[in-house]
Amino acid sequence: MIIGIPKEIKTHENRVSLLPGGVVQFNRNGHDVLIEAGAGAGSGFSDKAYEEAGATVVDSAEAVWAKADMIMKVKEPIEPEYPLMREGQVIFTYFHFAAEEKLTQAVVDSGCVAIAYETVERDDGSLPLLIPMSEVAGRMASQEGAKYLEKPFGGRGVLMGGVPGVPPARVMVLGGGVVGVNAAKIAAGMGADTIIMDINLQKLRYLDDVMPKNVQTLFSNEANIRYLLPDVDLIIGAVLKPGAKAPHLITREMLGEMKPGTVLVDVSIDQGGCFETSKPTTHQDPTYTVDEVLHYCVANMPGAVPYTSTLGLTNATLPYAVQLANKGWERAMKENSELLPGLNVAGGKIVYKDVAEAFDMNFTPVEEVL
Repeated sequence: MIIGIPKEIKTHENRVSLLPGGVVQFNRNGHDVLIEAGAGAGSGFSDKAYEEAGATVVDSAEAVWAKADMIMKVKEPIEPEYPLMREGQVIFTYFHFAAEEKLTQAVVDSGCVAIAYETVERDDGSLPLLIPMSEVAGRMASQEGAKYLEKPFGGRGVLMGGVPGVPPARVMVLGGGVVGVNAAKIAAGMGADTIIMDINLQKLRYLDDVMPKNVQTLFSNEANIRYLLPDVDLIIGAVLKPGAKAPHLITREMLGEMKPGTVLVDVSIDQGGCFETSKPTTHQDPTYTVDEVLHYCVANMPGAVPYTSTLGLTNATLPYAVQLANKGWERAMKENSELLPGLNVAGGKIVYKDVAEAFDMNFTPVEEVL
């Protein structure tokens, strides 16, 4: 099989989907790797390193897409890449279909096989290819929130840890999953008074036992959220419903209950955002203000730390990608129950129910395409 690695073209996306060591792994299994020139530069990996590992470096994305049987990416294809997708080609990347109808329709129309990192799922419900980037994004959420609480960036001018005689910032984390736990750890480590909210009482009991003493747990409902709004300085949205659109836990009307300069960091933006006023932003233009509340909604947060992110991501994705290459996508799906829920679209049919429901499109049970 020919594995294609195009350069990421989303704004300020510096990650790459395969390390030179991954090239060696594919070669040992009898596969060839084509990589676009400069694809690894943003993460610190040169074309020479890929060539020495056994890859063929080509000058254009078009050449990669045209020859590859399987494309590995980091972020979803964007409009200039839509015409390059073709029938039967496997594309293995983060898709987040439920947040983007145009992308979903383009993938359906292409006839390609779309396998989404974010919906590959273990038997225990964990998401092994989402976890590494959720860890990065969660830790970054508190880091970015702290920065944007500074007055020159539009925030209230509050220091996360306070100083002796002055209270620390108060941080609300919505969601007790991987993102939320990592966000709460960093916020607490910076000295902030942190509240982590979830609807799973068993999870809250566990977090209450293992979190630092400056992290409190609270059951997530509208009443409890509203109770806290006048006193919080930073709200981190870390809500996930795998493959589906995120629910809006903070409405436009609720912004009026917050202090001017409160900061919202929406890590759920890849799935549509968990704040009603959220819209995707970029590292180039990361924030905007609604009703005197600052919003940070960068859709590819880990792209700002590409060296760390690329290593974390490829550690997780490579074993699955090698299985897909060795067995072909259909046999790999049948033999690996973790890969099966990763299949979102195949041969023009949507086989992931939440994606079809997000846009009222036709759903086909996955068994019918296998």
